[in-house]
Amino acid sequence: MQNKLIGLVLVVAGVGLLYWGYSESQSMTSQVSEAFSGSPLDRVMYKYIGGAVALIAGVYLFFRKR
Repeated sequence: MQNKLIGLVLVVAGVGLLYWGYSESQSMTSQVSEAFSGSPLDRVMYKYIGGAVALIAGVYLFFRKR
């Protein structure tokens, strides 16, 4: 039961980080930086990567049989 709770928290945190990263990638600062450098800001990529890892780990813990 505790693994399911931790998994659910990780899923929610992962979705939140992914949304936060997407919102930040749409900001004017990020778009101007991406126009000049050709790549998104590091903090946006960190949120995307962290969100994806948390989401995958959360889904794994939530659906794991035990």
